[in-house]
Amino acid sequence: METDKKKILEVKNLKTYFYTEEGVVKAVDGVSFNMYEDEVLGLVGETGCGKSVTALSILQLVRAPGEIEEGEVIFKNVDLLTLKKKKMRDYRGKDITMIFQDPLNSLNPVMTVGTQVKEVFELHQREEIYELLDQKMLEWKNKQNRIKELEKKLEDNETNQRLTKEEISDIKNEIEKLEEETRDRPTYRSILREKSRKILEEVGIPDPEEILERYPHELSGGMRQRVMISMALSCNPSILIADEPTTALDVTIQAQILDLMKDLKNEYKTSVLMITHDLGVIAEICDRVAVMYSGNIVEYATATNLFKNPRHPYTKGLISAIPTLDKKKKELDTIRGSVPNLIYPPEGCRFHPRCDYRLEVCDKVRPLLTQIGESYFVACHLFDPQYKDSPKYEWGKEELERTRKI
Repeated sequence: METDKKKILEVKNLKTYFYTEEGVVKAVDGVSFNMYEDEVLGLVGETGCGKSVTALSILQLVRAPGEIEEGEVIFKNVDLLTLKKKKMRDYRGKDITMIFQDPLNSLNPVMTVGTQVKEVFELHQREEIYELLDQKMLEWKNKQNRIKELEKKLEDNETNQRLTKEEISDIKNEIEKLEEETRDRPTYRSILREKSRKILEEVGIPDPEEILERYPHELSGGMRQRVMISMALSCNPSILIADEPTTALDVTIQAQILDLMKDLKNEYKTSVLMITHDLGVIAEICDRVAVMYSGNIVEYATATNLFKNPRHPYTKGLISAIPTLDKKKKELDTIRGSVPNLIYPPEGCRFHPRCDYRLEVCDKVRPLLTQIGESYFVACHLFDPQYKDSPKYEWGKEELERTRKI
């Protein structure tokens, strides 16, 4: 997709399958997209379409029986899928971080918030912390030396009486101030705690000192999500993957979290991959959108163009199903049928059993992601020059009734 911004992540033909007793689940089956600096890319689709598995594949966090079968994930000219586990840890949590949809399950219940936030700094910023400690120690020693100089000045004055009362008072005040500042000697632990306190403060947590001592179950859902965001942004990552970060929150807290993410994205210049099934969230925060269905990306465009004029029948169905005030006395639009079984996905276009615009070719040939305009891609035979004139599929009466009931 054309843009003036620098590309930082390129996902090419990613395939992740799960090997179960029933068969092979093709959860992600040929997904490709790019991410650019300082942008928010939305990945939207129904539950079970492969959004979260795509994110986990990028970070090599897919659990058994899942396996990444094919593809490339190029981050700053490095294919992350070729890295060993130990090397991947250098990127995961530092350059690319992830916020999960349920912070209560993501945070360790037997460790305090402070311990968990500090752990991120220890894992990925140990050298920076020691550098900061050296700097703080130097400042501390300079202040100690300054106190000695001032005390000597006062001792000398008892002999020669050269200082005025005002000068003596100023010196004593300075000594008192310096003694207060040097009361605690800088340590590795004190630096960690200060950095943890600051990052919690930045995500809008009141009284961060107290929160550092609390356990996750003692915090509200919104507060826990703020803690997760602080941990994700603590190392100033290039990419933040947010997997449905507002799903478990009420509407008011959702708005606060989205506003917070927008502010922090602007402050840290971090690119965000926003995974959600909520088109309202996509419209609120995203610059570009990739619509996912049954393990594939079916439409890929700027958020403005996609909401203004959606092209793929699935995207049209999603947008028309959104309740609005002008539909108050009308039945809500729905997409016929149900999500296909990914062990036995439909042949050709995977959306064809549910599509009102289906062509005869749709169940025979899989559509490719085709560019149909500036920064606009769609995987649909309706826009493919080779197949767009194919005869329209005629739905049988029984078939039509059956799919509408599901």
